[in-house]
Amino acid sequence: MAKTQDFTTVMKDFMGAFPVDTKSFEGAFKTTATLNEKLSGVALEAAEKSADISTKWTKSTLAKLGELAKAKSEPADYAKAMSDFASASAEVAAEYMAAYAEVAKKVQMDTVELMMAAGKDLTEDATAAVKKATTDATAAAKKAAAH
Repeated sequence: MAKTQDFTTVMKDFMGAFPVDTKSFEGAFKTTATLNEKLSGVALEAAEKSADISTKWTKSTLAKLGELAKAKSEPADYAKAMSDFASASAEVAAEYMAAYAEVAKKVQMDTVELMMAAGKDLTEDATAAVKKATTDATAAAKKAAAH
């Protein structure tokens, strides 16, 4: 009678020889951490620029309110001052909203650029990891089959 081969030992040897390369995981983690750091930098820069715009807009509005609050000699001068204030405020609002739009556009461009670069890095890391795992698994399978 033929003796059946003990596949338990073969599988144990195969799994024991199967390599787990943690360096590929470390590389992916570092790439992700670097991406997060850069994205945080983009967000913080945008927040700083937005705060600067808000401060300038507030100072500009307060200066115009100071002019509006001054006593006038004629009642019609109050209506003119209010009209001038409203006109100047509308003009300045368009200017500052355009500045906010520029900040938003820069954030969008920087984010897309970072995501594309990170995608390329992660793809390269994954490709290298798969190639190494395939090579190692093939070697392990050959070694297990030889036993």
